[in-house]
Amino acid sequence: MLNWKKWRKKALLPALGLAVLTVGIPAAVYAKNPAAPQGSSNNGVAVKSVEFVGMPAPSTAADMAKLYTTASVKVTYSDGSSKSFPLSYKKLFKSTDKVGGTIAGVAVDAKGSPIMDTTNPSQPVPYVSEDPDANSLFSVPGMKADGKGGNALSLVTHYEYINRAYGTVPASMSLTTIDQNKTTGELTPVTLKKIDFSGVGGLWIPCNGSLTPWNTHLGSEEYEGDARAFEADPTKTYTGSFVQNYYGDTTKVGNPYAYGYIPEVTVKADNSTSVAKHYSMGRFSHELGKVAPDFRTVLFGDDGGNTMLFMYVADKAKDLSAGTLYAAKWVQKSADNGGSADLQWIKLGHATDKEVKAYVDQGLKFSDIFETSDAAAAGFTAIKTYPSGKLEYLKVKPGMEKAAAFLESRRYGAIVGATAEFNKMEGVAFDTKSNKAYIAMSYVEKAMEKDTKGADPADDIQVNKISAGVTYELTLTGKQKDKAGSSIDSAYVPSFMQGLVVGEDLAAPDALGNKANPDKVANPDNLSFSQELRTLFIGEDSSLHVNNFVWAYNVDTKKLSRVLSTPAGAEATGLSAVDNLNGFSYVMSNIQHPGDEMIVADSLKADVENYINQNFDNKSSGLVGYLSGLPTKQQMLAAKADEAKLVELREKAKNGGASIIVTKGAKDIVIVKGSHKLSIRVGSKTATLDGKTITLPKAPVNKQGRVWINAGALDQLFNP
Repeated sequence: MLNWKKWRKKALLPALGLAVLTVGIPAAVYAKNPAAPQGSSNNGVAVKSVEFVGMPAPSTAADMAKLYTTASVKVTYSDGSSKSFPLSYKKLFKSTDKVGGTIAGVAVDAKGSPIMDTTNPSQPVPYVSEDPDANSLFSVPGMKADGKGGNALSLVTHYEYINRAYGTVPASMSLTTIDQNKTTGELTPVTLKKIDFSGVGGLWIPCNGSLTPWNTHLGSEEYEGDARAFEADPTKTYTGSFVQNYYGDTTKVGNPYAYGYIPEVTVKADNSTSVAKHYSMGRFSHELGKVAPDFRTVLFGDDGGNTMLFMYVADKAKDLSAGTLYAAKWVQKSADNGGSADLQWIKLGHATDKEVKAYVDQGLKFSDIFETSDAAAAGFTAIKTYPSGKLEYLKVKPGMEKAAAFLESRRYGAIVGATAEFNKMEGVAFDTKSNKAYIAMSYVEKAMEKDTKGADPADDIQVNKISAGVTYELTLTGKQKDKAGSSIDSAYVPSFMQGLVVGEDLAAPDALGNKANPDKVANPDNLSFSQELRTLFIGEDSSLHVNNFVWAYNVDTKKLSRVLSTPAGAEATGLSAVDNLNGFSYVMSNIQHPGDEMIVADSLKADVENYINQNFDNKSSGLVGYLSGLPTKQQMLAAKADEAKLVELREKAKNGGASIIVTKGAKDIVIVKGSHKLSIRVGSKTATLDGKTITLPKAPVNKQGRVWINAGALDQLFNP
C-alpha cells in the first residue's frame, strides 16, 4: 500500500483502528458518504466479488509467539478493477487488565466480591481467568454515550475457567461499555463490570456464546456434572467445590442439576443487566446455542465425547422460556470427508423453564429419574453417552419422562433412539441466504468411527477418522416430521448433514511441529458467519497445529484463507462477525491460555516460550480484541466512487517516493516508482501503466501550473 507519511498526517484516519488504503483514503472516511448508493458507486460501478487474501503461517519464534494478521480483503468491481483493504488486529484488553477499575477476568462470588486464592495465606490474590471466550458486541437502543464523543456499544465476554482451578472456582461474564469512534470505527473500552449471576446460582463453565436476533446474549454452561456419579460420591464432580467457593460456605453440597443450561443476558439502556437460565432448552454440554432467523429455532453445540445434536423450537418468537426439545438420529449416506447423512428428529418433550426449574428446586436426584442395572436386563436400554462415557443400562421411572428429557437430555435421547456418537461438537452458524447451518466437529474420531469390536450399544456414525476435524454443512428445510410422524413447527430443521471444510492429518510432524496440514483448518471450534461478506469464519482449538488460526471460508467460491495467527499453545476464541454496526464491520476474536501445551519443535520451543512470557505476562493473561479493516459494502462502493477524484500530482508522488519526468510543454508526464512507470497526458483519459494502456475515469488537468490526476491512477501505480 502507499506509504505517504505526510499525506497520512494531513488526511488519513485509522479505519476501524487501521489506515485502510484504497486510493490513499481509509475506508472509514467513506462510511457515511452520501454519494455512494447501496447498490453501486456514483460512477455506476458495483461490487462484483469480495475475497480474503490470506497470510502465511508464522515461521519464526517471534511470530509464533504473537497475535497478528497480515491478511487483507480484495474487492473486485464490475468494471474489472479491484482494491485491497489490509486487516490488522486491535487489542481491547487483557484478562488481567483493569478496565474502569475492575480486573476483566476476575472471578466473583454471589455478592460480587473477588474470590481469593489463599494458596499463600499471607498473600491472598484474586483468582483471575486467563481464558476469555465468547463475545457479543451490540448497540442498546437508548443507551447514552460515555462522553468520549463516540457511539455507545456493549460487549459481553465470557471467562471460561481458571487454569489452576478448573471448574472449582465459578466462572464469570463481563459487560464492557465501548466507545465507537464515529469517524474511524475504532473501539475503546471505557468501563467494565461483572454480570451478576446470583439469581441463578452462579455460572458454570461458560464456553462459547451468541447474540440473538433480538439483541440479547446467549451464554453457555459446558461439561455438565454427572449427576449419577455425584449421587454416588459428591466429590466426583466439581459441583461441591463450585458452590462452596461461590457462596463462601464450606457446608454447601450443591446440585448438579442446577447447571448445564443456556443463560440469556439482557443489557438495558441504563447499563444494568438481567439474567435468565433457560432450563427448557435441555441440560447437556452446551458449547453454545444459535438462534435461526425465525427467532424460534435454536441449534446447539454439545462438546465432549459421545454427544448429541439437539434442536429447540420455542413456542413464541423472541421467547426461549418454553418450547420443544428434539434430538437427531444420523442416517449415514457416506463415510468420506467427515461423512454425510440424512437427519431424523426425535421429539424428547415440551416444557417451560418454570416446570424444569421446579424439578431442580425440589432436589430431584438421578435415582429419582432412572432405574439402573449392571447388565442387560428386560426393560432396560443400553446406552453410552457423555458425561459417563461408560456402557449404562437404564430405565426411566414411570412419570419421569419430562424430568429425564430436560435434566438428562442426552441419556434420555439415547434411550429413545437418538444418536449419541458425535465427538467434540463445537460452534454453530447460520447462512440465511442459502438456508444452511454450519457446525464444527473438532475431532472426527472415536465414537464417530465404525465400531469394529461391536462393543457399543449403537453405531449410527461410521465415518473415516480425521483427527484434524471437519466443519459440516447442514441443509435446512421446513414441513418436516419427527420420527413419530408429528409435524415440526419450524422452517429451519436440518435435514441433511455433510462435511464441508475438511482437515488433513499428517503422517509425521513437519519441521515446525505441526501434526496436521498447516494450510488447512485443524480442529475447528468457533464459527461465525458474515452475511455481507458471504464468509464463514472458523477459529481453531487445535493440538495438531503449532499455532491456532482464524480462517475465512467463502461459501460461494469455496476459497479458504488464513486471516489471523494466535500465539503457540493459545486457543482462538470469542469469534463473532459483526456486520455494519453503525457503518463499520468487525470480527471479534480473543485468545486464551497462550503457551499452554505447546507442540513447537524442540529447536524453537525455548525461544517461543520466552517471547510468549514477555507478551502475555508469563502466560497468565488471555486477550480480548478484534480484527479490524473489514470494509462494509457502503465503504467498498465509496472507495470506488472516490477513485475518480482528482489529487495534486507532485505532492502525492513526492510523498510516495516517486519521481516525475515532465516533457512536451508539461503535457506528457511520467511518474516512476521503483520498477513501475505510469505515463499520462494532460487532457487525455488514455494512460500507460508498465507498458499497458489503461483508461482513466477522468483526464488529468492543469490548474494554475499544478497537474491534478485521479487518485485511482496512483493507486494502480503503487499497487499494480
